Amino acid sequence: MHTVLIKINGRVQGVGFRPFIFQLAEAHHIKGTVQNNMDGVKIIASGKRGDVSYFIQDITQKAPRLSKIEQIAVETIPEQKFYDFSIIASNRQGSSKLVIPVDSAICPDCLSELKDKKDFRYRYPFINCTQCGPRYTIIDELPYDRPYTSMKDFPMCRTCSEEYEDPRNRRHHAQPIACSDCGPAVLLVDQSGEPLPVMNPILETIQMLKQGKIVAIKGLGGYHLCCDAQNSEAVSTLRKRKNRPNRPLAVMASSIERVTAFANVTSEEEQLLLSPEAPIVVMTKHESYHLAAEVAPHLTTIGVMLPYTPLHHLLFLNNEELTLVMTSANPSGIPIIYRDTDAQKLLMDIADYVLIHNREILHPLDDSVVQVSNGLPDLFRRARGYVPDPIRVDNNLSGFIAFGGQQKSTFTIGRDGQVFMGPHLGDLDNIETISHYQNELKHLMKWTGAETKVAVIDAHPTYHTRYMKNEYSFDETIEVQHHHAHMAACMGENQLTKNCFGIILDGTGYGLDGAVWGFEVFYGNYEKVSRLAHLTYTPLPGNEKCIKEPWRNAVAMLIELFGDEGEKRAAKLFHSKQKEIHILRSMIQNQLNLVYGGTCGRLFDAVSAICGVCTISTYDGEAAIRLSEFASLKLDVGTYAYELKNENGTYQFDFSKMLLQIIDDIESGQSLPNISTKFHETIVSALADCVTKIQKQIEDVQKTVVLSGGSFHNQYIRSRLTSTLTEKGFRVYTHRKLPCSDAGLSYGQIMVAQAKRRS
Repeated sequence: MHTVLIKINGRVQGVGFRPFIFQLAEAHHIKGTVQNNMDGVKIIASGKRGDVSYFIQDITQKAPRLSKIEQIAVETIPEQKFYDFSIIASNRQGSSKLVIPVDSAICPDCLSELKDKKDFRYRYPFINCTQCGPRYTIIDELPYDRPYTSMKDFPMCRTCSEEYEDPRNRRHHAQPIACSDCGPAVLLVDQSGEPLPVMNPILETIQMLKQGKIVAIKGLGGYHLCCDAQNSEAVSTLRKRKNRPNRPLAVMASSIERVTAFANVTSEEEQLLLSPEAPIVVMTKHESYHLAAEVAPHLTTIGVMLPYTPLHHLLFLNNEELTLVMTSANPSGIPIIYRDTDAQKLLMDIADYVLIHNREILHPLDDSVVQVSNGLPDLFRRARGYVPDPIRVDNNLSGFIAFGGQQKSTFTIGRDGQVFMGPHLGDLDNIETISHYQNELKHLMKWTGAETKVAVIDAHPTYHTRYMKNEYSFDETIEVQHHHAHMAACMGENQLTKNCFGIILDGTGYGLDGAVWGFEVFYGNYEKVSRLAHLTYTPLPGNEKCIKEPWRNAVAMLIELFGDEGEKRAAKLFHSKQKEIHILRSMIQNQLNLVYGGTCGRLFDAVSAICGVCTISTYDGEAAIRLSEFASLKLDVGTYAYELKNENGTYQFDFSKMLLQIIDDIESGQSLPNISTKFHETIVSALADCVTKIQKQIEDVQKTVVLSGGSFHNQYIRSRLTSTLTEKGFRVYTHRKLPCSDAGLSYGQIMVAQAKRRS
C-alpha cells in the first residue's frame, strides 16, 4: 500500500471538487480523506501504487468545469490505514490562501431540471448545483461553507439535506442548495412597496413587461431595470426616468437563435454567450435588426446576453420571442443597487414594479462586458463570472495593494505569486461609489489575508485613491505614472519581462510635467520607461467641460494651432456659438482655468465635433465611439497629412494639417465614412511610422510592442495598428484577460511597484 498527501491550490472550493475527489477515489479503489482548508484542498490517499498514480493523474485531467488547479503538490507519507474514503469537515485554522469561487451561469443539468415537470424543482427560480449558481456574491467568510453565506438563513429541508450530504450527488456540499419548500422565494411589489396579491409573481412580471411597464428585477449581483426591447415607448420612458439619453442599453434574449435575428454572431461570440461567465457581448447589429432604435442609438453595435440565472430563464419560458432591455439598476452615477431597501427607496421613481427575492446579496457585481476583436476577447468590464479569480505572476507580491485610478476604478491585492483584482466599481465621483469601493476592498483584503506593506497609487495629486490608502497603515507608498501602469498591465498579462515599446492611447492621465497625457510612445520595462513621443499639447479651457462638450475642445485646438484663422474656422463650424468662441479665445490668451494636454480621447472628440457627429457627450467616450462607427476596413481612402517633429529628442505628433484637411473635406461634401476612415488610418500610420523610426535609432532594441489604454477598445485602431506593426516585423501584444482601460490600471500599478521595490 502507498499513502500520499496531496495539496491542491486554485479555484477548488465551491466547484464540486470534494465530491469529484470522492467519486474518483471510489473508481480507483482509493481510501483516505479529502478536506477543505484555508489553503485549498488537502487529500490523503492510500492504495496500490498504480491506483494512486492514476488517481492523481485523473485529478488534473477530469477536474470539474468550474475548477482551476493552479498548483498540485504530492508527497509520500507514512502508511495510514483507512477503511473507506470520506469527506471530512473543513479546517478554518490559519491564514487564507484560498481562491474565492466565482458566480456561474446555470448549468445544462439544472436548466433541464428547471423545465422538467417531473422534477421536484420544476420552475424553481433558485435551482443550482456545484457547477452553477451564486458564489462570490453570497459569501460572508471563508472557507466557502453554507453557514458563512447568506444561505445560512434557509435551513435545508429533508430532501435537500439528503442531496447535500450524499457525496455521489452533484449537489453534495452545493452551499446555495434549495427548493421551493426551504429556499428563497420571489415577490412582486408596486411603487408603494406593497406586495401584489398574485399566485405567480414571475408570470405577472412577464405580463407587466409585455404591457410596456418597467420592472426592476433582482438578479445574481444586483438589480436590473427591464422593459420590452421592441417597445420604443417603454425604452424611451426608461431612458427619461434614468436620465440616460444616449448610452447604449444591454439586452437579454432567450436563445442564440433569437440573438441571430437582430445581431451578427460569430463562433467566438457564441462561445462567450454560452460560457459559465455569460457576459454581455458587444456585437454588430444584423440587417434585420428589429429592436427599438432607442436601445442603442447612433450605433451599429448592441450589447447582448443570454439568461444566466434560473429566474431569467423563467421570464422567457413560453415567451421565447421576447427580448428584454436588461440594464444595471442604479440612478445615474451611483453603483448598482443590490439591497432590497435601497431598491424600494431609489428605484421607485424609475420602475413601475419591483421583482425581489429574499436571498441577500452580500457583494454586488455588475455584468461583465466583452467584445471580440480579431477573434480574441476584449474586456470592457471585468465583473460577474471573472471576479475575483487571481492572475498568476512570477514574483511574490504579498503586502502590495494597488488602488487603481479615479475612473472605472478597481483595486488589486498581491498574495504570494497571485494578484486578486477587485470588481469594476465605477467612477469615484460620489460618496456612494467611494463607500462601495472601501467595502469591497476591506472584504477581499480579509479573505486573502492581505498584508499592508506597500500602497501603490496613481501619481495624480487629487485622485480619491490617494486618500483611501490612508485608512490603512502601510510601510511605504509608491506612486506610478498613469500610462506606465497601462503599459505594465499589458506586459504583465502577456508575461513579458524584457524591454519593449508601449503605445498608450486614452482620454486622460496625469503627466510628469503636469500636462494631461494620453497619446504616448514609451520604451522600457516595469521599473522604468522613457517617453519617446507624444501628441502636441493643446489647451482644455474649462477642463472637465471640454470633455463633456467636445465642440469646446475642437474650438480650443483650432485657436491654439491656427490663431485668427482657427477662430474663423471654428466660428463657421459652430456658428451658433459665437459668444462662447470669443470667451474661449480670451481664456486661452489669458491662460485662465485651463490645462494643456495631448490625448487620443480629446483628439477623437475634437474630430467628432468638427464632423458634426457629436458636439455634446452624454456618456464617457460617446463622441469618439460614434465617430468610430463610421470607419470601415472595406474603404481604401489613404491618410491625411501629419508631421513627426523631433523636439529635444522627443517626437511630437502634429496633426494640425489633418484638421484643416478634414474641415475642407466636410465643406466639399465628402462622406462621413470616408472622413472617419481616413482619420483612423492617419492615426495608425503616424504611430507605426513613429515606432519604426525610433526602433532604427536605438541599438539592441526589442521589436516588441504592447498596446494599452481605453482608446484601444476602438476595434479599427486595435486591428489595423496590430496588423501594420506586424507587417513591419514587430511582435504586438494586446489585452485579453483584463480591460485595456483604467479598469486594468491597478494590475499595472502593482507590477511597476514590485519592480521598483525589488531594484
